Amino acid sequence: MSSASCSECLDARTALGAPVPAATPAHWPAVASLALGVFALVTAEFLPASLLTAMAADLGVSAGAAGQAVTATALVGAVAAPSIPLLTRSYDRRLVLLALTVLLVLSNALSVTASSLPVLLVARVMLGIALGGFWSMAGALAMRLVPENLFARAMSIVLTGVSVATVCAAPIGAWMGDLWGWRSAFVAAGAVSMITLVAQFFTLPALPPRDNPNLRVLGELLARPGVRMALLAVLLVISGHFAGFTYIRPLMEDVTHLSVSAISAVLLGYGIGGFFGNFAGGWIAERSERRAIVFGGALIAALAASLLVAGSSTVVTAVAVSLWGFAFGAFPVGFQTWIVRAAPDQAEGAGGLLVAAFQIAIASGAIGGGLLVDHIGALGGPAFAVAALALGTVLTLRYGPRPARA
Repeated sequence: MSSASCSECLDARTALGAPVPAATPAHWPAVASLALGVFALVTAEFLPASLLTAMAADLGVSAGAAGQAVTATALVGAVAAPSIPLLTRSYDRRLVLLALTVLLVLSNALSVTASSLPVLLVARVMLGIALGGFWSMAGALAMRLVPENLFARAMSIVLTGVSVATVCAAPIGAWMGDLWGWRSAFVAAGAVSMITLVAQFFTLPALPPRDNPNLRVLGELLARPGVRMALLAVLLVISGHFAGFTYIRPLMEDVTHLSVSAISAVLLGYGIGGFFGNFAGGWIAERSERRAIVFGGALIAALAASLLVAGSSTVVTAVAVSLWGFAFGAFPVGFQTWIVRAAPDQAEGAGGLLVAAFQIAIASGAIGGGLLVDHIGALGGPAFAVAALALGTVLTLRYGPRPARA
């Protein structure tokens, strides 16, 4: 999800098929293999953010152009999220999930050998299909692997993959890229994806299709004002976040003038901040998803503004990037709760739309931030972030859900 990613744990009660009887045995190894899949996908999705300048130099393109490796994944993921369940509705979900993991393996392999930006973009398109397809089914599959009363625990295990990838992917990717070149990070990501494929092959049971998804439900959901407002807020807030995050390395190199080791340390701070931010965001969202989103959006807008004003300061940059990761933790739970309350009777369909909105927002941020970075320099990313996050935060403050009065 990427952080877009958490929306599939929206509501066990409306997940794919009927609830699992309490007597059904829990397939914890299979649940763990889903968590490993999340880790592999999120790691591959966001590696370019920590390797952007090295990738751009090696491929002979600008940083803004290299950033479209993120755009390609996000755009395809946005289409794949609602499409894969529809196109594969007659196939065993175990086979579909294994096929998507094979696509992840091939994407990493092609990234390692890419000699030009177009080849790299093909690899990232393959990743987008795997990413969108996986997240469209993750929550529903987890619900089928355990008794209904253990669903929340199962999803917390699956989403651990997001937290671990958030902490590890960027700093380790930057470190490996400095020692052995940016391709080495994708070699490591490929190894993780191979381990994931083996684990899923041996642990996932047969999961025959249970649902018959169609486009009519999605159209009905988009006609609801509450759903449209939530998706608009996602587009603004998440695009602002990723405009800043995707191009954070050029800023740390060109404006703050940090060494690679220092950049790795700051990115580790971002990851650790995100890990704890997931818990803090969940705590706030339990009380008010509107306040959780407003908190995260306002804080990131302020941090992006601080980078615009004092990005040359090592202390300001280190603190701002670390707190940025913490603030982002408020978004996944906040938005997923909002969308469920806007469509409690169609939570799975709404979840697919939320995944698509997240991916479109990621692509928009990467494109908009890339254009600004290429035209005005490394501060273009934070500039886009300030504008988009401010708009999204105000929109949420004004139209976000409020607790029902007694």
